[in-house]
Amino acid sequence: QDVEAGDGTTTVVILAGSMLSVSQSLLSKGIHPTSISESFQTAATKCVEFLDELAIQVDLNDKPTLIKSAATSLSSKVVSDFSGLLAPITVDAVLKCIDTTTATNVDLKDIKVITKLGGTLEDSELVEGVVFDKKASHAAGSVLSVDKAKIALIQFCISPPKTDMENQVVVTEYTQMDRILKEEQNYILDICKQIKKAGCNVLLIQKSILRDAINDLALHFLAKMKVMVVRDIEREDIEFICKSLACRPIASLDHFVPESLSSAERVEELSVGGSKVVKVTGPSIGQRTVSILVRGSNKLILDEAERSIHDALCVLRCLVKKRALVPGGGAPEVHMALRLQEYARTLSGMEAYCCKAFAEALEIIPFTLAENAGLNPIATVTELRNRHAKGEHSCGINVRKGQVGDMREEQVIQPLLVTSSAVKLAAETVRSILKIDDILNAQHHV
Repeated sequence: QDVEAGDGTTTVVILAGSMLSVSQSLLSKGIHPTSISESFQTAATKCVEFLDELAIQVDLNDKPTLIKSAATSLSSKVVSDFSGLLAPITVDAVLKCIDTTTATNVDLKDIKVITKLGGTLEDSELVEGVVFDKKASHAAGSVLSVDKAKIALIQFCISPPKTDMENQVVVTEYTQMDRILKEEQNYILDICKQIKKAGCNVLLIQKSILRDAINDLALHFLAKMKVMVVRDIEREDIEFICKSLACRPIASLDHFVPESLSSAERVEELSVGGSKVVKVTGPSIGQRTVSILVRGSNKLILDEAERSIHDALCVLRCLVKKRALVPGGGAPEVHMALRLQEYARTLSGMEAYCCKAFAEALEIIPFTLAENAGLNPIATVTELRNRHAKGEHSCGINVRKGQVGDMREEQVIQPLLVTSSAVKLAAETVRSILKIDDILNAQHHV
């Protein structure tokens, strides 16, 4: 479920548990596991059809609706108080990464979430560009902000070359010592000059495993040449940086040509909480990537916020995949349960029995919701059934007011894909468990 829809993971677990408990009672009545399994498959397929009756079509240019569905996902998380701030950020992030007319999916790798300790969640922001969780090099006289930047991403080292084997150079005279240092200096100076000659004024250096990616002497020369340096860029970030800045990683000095550079409006180092970040804004080419900088007062809040933002982004991805919403608050589950019971009446024999059981299992969701809201679950679910039977299909549990109400008016909506894949996956899980005949415990003989 986490891969398919990204949200509704708890729903799957609860549904699967409920289906297993009804399967248990069916098995005890002597119904064969294969019959149960096949009936559950039919019931799950029917449920997806019934769900379409509740669907509300959505347009990706309708921002308020997207924000409401992201807020619904955030409302069950620890950071629910900040859903008013985080929901618009996630919607903007997704819309920046796709073409709303043609998109059928969102690659969440294009949205980078960076967490920084310090400040509060309210300081979180969306950055159109790239944020490096690193500080710029602080050699004497080094530059900390550059306008109209020309950016190069290099994968070679600016430090004296080393041989492949372990070696020692024995120096007997001072003149030789001076010569070695002079050579080293000239070697590094040549590299720095070539970097400057290509017009580069911001240098991103990939982390090197074998030797120092850049030494102090090189930093000193580059600072003199007014080139800003950001070092230790992680290997896994390279692809995102190349896509965001439309630049090519440069693997050797021979390829260091102006064509490989990318440009941006501004590159600057900012203090965030107790640490520093480097922010690149306004890349010249219309990039389809964004960064979300999340702030928080402690690690727990930061981790929770990152997880919640991921879930909200997944909800929006579901909407891009299938542009339809359903009411939340247990409404779709009750609707499916009622329709399944009607359908079960048209069947005969074991299948009808299993379908009814499946319908009962679905009611665990509104039951749990009512329980968590501190309401009487039995009374609430009965009232819900009653209202749905009268044709009020968007009725669900209003947790805030502690009563049954119209979910559309309350703006509690979720993507259709989340609910449909939850039902399908829970049914599949239960079917695979039903196929297990026996469990043998391996005996460990000492």
